[in-house]
Amino acid sequence: MKQHITDEADARLAFYLPLPEEAQNHIEMPQRPLLLPGVIDTPLVRVRKPPPPARQNRVKLPLLGGTITISINEFRDPSQAGSGPARSPKSRAFSRLQRRAKLGNGMASDEVEGLRFQVLWEPAKGALCVNVSAGIMPDDVLLVVRQQFFDVKSRSLTLPQDANNLDFENILRSVIERHAHSVLEIFQHQLQNGQTRSVFSPPGVVTLIKNGWFSLLDFIFSLNESVKEGAQALRVHLCADEVVIMTIDSRTGRLNLRDTGDLAAAGRGPRFTAFSEQLNENPILLIGALMRLRLMTITDLAEQKANYLGLQSFRRRNFKPEGSYHFELHKLGSSTRGTLYIQLSNFPNHYLVLVITDERFRYALITTRIMTESMYTDMIMEDIAWLDFDRIHGEEIVITAHTSLVLGKRKRGNDADPPTEVGVGEVDSGFNLETPVLRELYSYCCARVAYMNVERQFKLRGIPFTHVNPTSGAPVTLELAHIQSSLARSVPALCVQSEDILSGAPAAEAAMPNIRVIPLNWWSEKNAQVVTSVKLKYVQQPMGKTASTSAIIRPSKRIIYDTTQAVVSFLSENVNTCVDEFLEEWARVSKMVVIAREVAQMAKESTWDGVRLLSFDLQTVEFAYAQDYTVSISCEDQLSPMGGNFDLRFSRCQRLNAGQNQDKDQDFFNPHDDAEPFLRNILRHGHGRLAPSLHRLVTLLRDTLPIVTVLEEIRQQGEQDGRSVDTFAKAAGWYRLLETDCRHAIDFRSMTDQRVAILDASFSLFDPAVQDNTGETGLKPIPRFKDIVTDAVRDITSSGKAQPGKFAVIDVGVICDIATVCELGKTIHLRVVASQS
Repeated sequence: MKQHITDEADARLAFYLPLPEEAQNHIEMPQRPLLLPGVIDTPLVRVRKPPPPARQNRVKLPLLGGTITISINEFRDPSQAGSGPARSPKSRAFSRLQRRAKLGNGMASDEVEGLRFQVLWEPAKGALCVNVSAGIMPDDVLLVVRQQFFDVKSRSLTLPQDANNLDFENILRSVIERHAHSVLEIFQHQLQNGQTRSVFSPPGVVTLIKNGWFSLLDFIFSLNESVKEGAQALRVHLCADEVVIMTIDSRTGRLNLRDTGDLAAAGRGPRFTAFSEQLNENPILLIGALMRLRLMTITDLAEQKANYLGLQSFRRRNFKPEGSYHFELHKLGSSTRGTLYIQLSNFPNHYLVLVITDERFRYALITTRIMTESMYTDMIMEDIAWLDFDRIHGEEIVITAHTSLVLGKRKRGNDADPPTEVGVGEVDSGFNLETPVLRELYSYCCARVAYMNVERQFKLRGIPFTHVNPTSGAPVTLELAHIQSSLARSVPALCVQSEDILSGAPAAEAAMPNIRVIPLNWWSEKNAQVVTSVKLKYVQQPMGKTASTSAIIRPSKRIIYDTTQAVVSFLSENVNTCVDEFLEEWARVSKMVVIAREVAQMAKESTWDGVRLLSFDLQTVEFAYAQDYTVSISCEDQLSPMGGNFDLRFSRCQRLNAGQNQDKDQDFFNPHDDAEPFLRNILRHGHGRLAPSLHRLVTLLRDTLPIVTVLEEIRQQGEQDGRSVDTFAKAAGWYRLLETDCRHAIDFRSMTDQRVAILDASFSLFDPAVQDNTGETGLKPIPRFKDIVTDAVRDITSSGKAQPGKFAVIDVGVICDIATVCELGKTIHLRVVASQS
């Protein structure tokens, strides 16, 4: 600013500097500015002189509230009464008798003058922007005042005065009090009958109180009595137990506002001081100031309750302004005066909105979205749901959203005691928001959003659902009352049909028709959860070392099983993915249930000798398929595009051999474990038919058990003899014995009808004409393999270890039944080893 003034001054003063001669010769200079005679050019004044401030349109208030004129006036009787000074009829008769007795028929030279004190009150027009008139006085007083003392034309009030008791101080105080009373009555009339009548017209909201004061009628006719000092004020009920008291200072005529509610504190003093200053500058702003004060007080109360509950609240949000800031607020209705946004902790894009109207709170649940493409990350309201708290609570809940308030009482008082102050009554307030009410509203919004997210997942999948209330009419236990919200029983659950939600899912036939979905923990500070309950058709009790003896077991963090009712509950930690998580868990649990059921049924049939269910806990099924050979089955990633995986763990159970002679050094390794990658595919590729796939798996395990056991014996014997013999699985029913030289191998292939093919591994069964002499595996045909097989068959037949006719010798091997595969396999292997040495 200083540099600007300097540059402007230099530019102006440059006009008075002489120009160089070169410039004077070649440049035609303009004429200097011509000024009127006697006017001196002062350019700095024009630079520094600020523009005059715009005058504000302010109401000019009179400096005085009115005048009181005390005069001595002559009063005469009317001519009908004989003229003369004003006297009573009795005094007039005494005067006539006295004059006749003293003067006879003569006349007095001077007459007695009738004088009287007269007090005239003339209120100033527009004092405090109010015109005091008779229209605002009580009707019973106006009848007397209008007939005797009030002059309508001059709008003045003539007050009677006792000449023997002329108290000017009392007269002045009484007039000021009467004037203040009239002004407050007009303010009351404006509030109750103006544009804000919907707010201030209900009984008890705006009350003119007067403690220790006489009425105007007593004031007029009892001026000879001392008037007791007291106070009068306009009491305005803002909300709940918050009341503002407006008084008029009798000495200065200034309006004063003060707070008497529970939130009256030093921190709120400046607010009332600022409002008082505004009103004294322009009293016309009274209605608007009280409305703003009321809105601020309501917002403060609601914000205090939200902070007490530890909720995150905002008075404003960055909503997108389309033409004006209040564009998005129009969606909340034209009656909205203010808002308080309470953010749901578990759902940041959702808010419980306390909408402040003229009469009461309105409650809305809004869904917002941040516009990332905007410069200021504006927000918009995508969805608005209005809440009816009374309907949400129902008739059994004691807490109500709208309660009657007794003004003038503290909270610690007895609610049954009647109010003791004059003019104070019960006011029905829609802003008496109790803390439990706000807590329940917040909890309900959390529940509603949780349900909305679940319903949205159902709608995206085209799954129909219905709302049910399974706990309606059931008694509330003390345990439930302490661990869940009182609204939990009034919030309905979702019910879907198993044929809809489990369409295409594995083992869908294991579920009963109705499936219940209930969000949980929306009433607490924990993350909201969803529990999905399914009743099983086939009741298979958990058993084994992992099962519990109680009726309710929890095999994992996300699964709860009621063994008595056969109800499985699936718990999801994420509301937004609860349906996917349920389908994944269901695919796992349902398959385990089907496997356990099928194994239990197989154990009851004589054709499946040795099959027995050992352990079942909804996550894993362990069973023995022959002797002490066991397999444990579990599954994972059941919703993957590849169909999920099954995990098979093979072992041998010692307790199944109890009572038999066992070697202490006996190895409990199950040789089927080497073929686990191939065996799992039998269940994985079942194409939804898990039971037949399980039967196929068990059959294959039982048929290949002699093969894997003989190969394991050969491997262990080779280790003892110092020969490196290797055995491994080529497929689920195909095993290979690789000899010591690693150039010859014997294949054991399982066939139908419990038959086994023992073949030279160098020959291909897919193309018999092709012999793998120099093939990719590097295997060579076993020399004289047909003769070795023929000799092995003759040896075990002659020894009585196998019956004749059970063998079929072919060019590349032999086909036998599973009963003789052990002896035949070991014999062939020994002869091959002998031929190579």
